[in-house]
Amino acid sequence: MKNVLTIAGSDSCGGAGIQADLKTFSAHGVYGMSVITAVTAQNTQGVLAVQDISVELIEKQIKAIFEDIKVDGLKIGMVSQTDTINAIGEGLRYYKPSNIVLDPVMLNITGSSTIFELDPVMVSKSGYHLLQQSAKEALINSLVPLATIVTPNIPEAEVLTGMRIGSIEEMKKAARMIFEMGPHNVLLKGGHLDDDATDILFDGNKISCLKSKRINTKNTHGTGCTLSSAIASNLAKGYSVAEAVALAKEYITIAIENSLSVGKGVGPTNHFYTLYKKAGMIDE
Repeated sequence: MKNVLTIAGSDSCGGAGIQADLKTFSAHGVYGMSVITAVTAQNTQGVLAVQDISVELIEKQIKAIFEDIKVDGLKIGMVSQTDTINAIGEGLRYYKPSNIVLDPVMLNITGSSTIFELDPVMVSKSGYHLLQQSAKEALINSLVPLATIVTPNIPEAEVLTGMRIGSIEEMKKAARMIFEMGPHNVLLKGGHLDDDATDILFDGNKISCLKSKRINTKNTHGTGCTLSSAIASNLAKGYSVAEAVALAKEYITIAIENSLSVGKGVGPTNHFYTLYKKAGMIDE
């Protein structure tokens, strides 16, 4: 069995972050491990508060994993502080893991080492909080160049590139700009556009337009975390980047189609639908 590590924040309602990553790893038949960067108080209606984990403890979590267990794949999600980003980058440059998937989560990324309160209405409307300039630069300089693949959505790509993205052609331009920052591949997710959901995969030579049907559901909490974790799982299992992305998109599509109406707001995807169906636990 392959071992896959997630470095990300905790989601108390279980739909995104560390919890979604570990569910996705299990659904893909890989052994999941975690380095927690922040603890959030959130539910399906929004994020109430965030507390970042100290840099020292993040460093010790990384050390504990890499000095004991072989890491076959790695997903990086929510990283909130410049010092945290630099510490993760330093640890990864030292241990040199393969198959790094960077999902540049911009939600609630401007916090400090203490608990701070957020307006869940503003969070749900905006979709993300911008990186502080120093943290943005640290992400680009320290983590992006280490990535096998970077998986931003359109708002995150806009933060990284400084450009507005409103079309497929602008997505292609942004993907090229992000590639110039050093990753081996870029998957720019197009779900925020009004047309059919089209993602752009760029490997430095070829641009591929990956179209998916748009699914009519409000329950999409944690889709980015789940997709990036699925890609990391597939890379760890030996698939090429293109294969890993295709399989992950197939997985997330099924998970969204069979999403769960948990809570009063935006519910989570169904990480184990296929497994439950095969086990006869789901009535059609």
